[in-house]
Amino acid sequence: MKNIVLCCAAGMSTSMLVQRMKEAAQKKGVEVSIKAVPVSEFKENLAEADIILLGPQVKYEQAKLQAQADPLGKKVTVIDMMDYGMMKGDVVLDKALKLLES
Repeated sequence: MKNIVLCCAAGMSTSMLVQRMKEAAQKKGVEVSIKAVPVSEFKENLAEADIILLGPQVKYEQAKLQAQADPLGKKVTVIDMMDYGMMKGDVVLDKALKLLES
């Protein structure tokens, strides 16, 4: 099972997107664990995460967070602003899974 962690400013707005992603995963029959956390809890969630997706509002944190994730071989990527704004859980899930394959 893949663990996907979404980070945003407070973990609030992203929780709606997590719900949409979980629904999309269920429809596709994909086993994933998805949760939202505030960016301040990044370090605590890094070890268990297979990939970390950042909300567009914290994309300025990407370089710093990727530097922390690099030693563990983990990817930190920013969620597309349009996908995030329109709460396209299926699209965000697909992009995350593709990144995990590469």
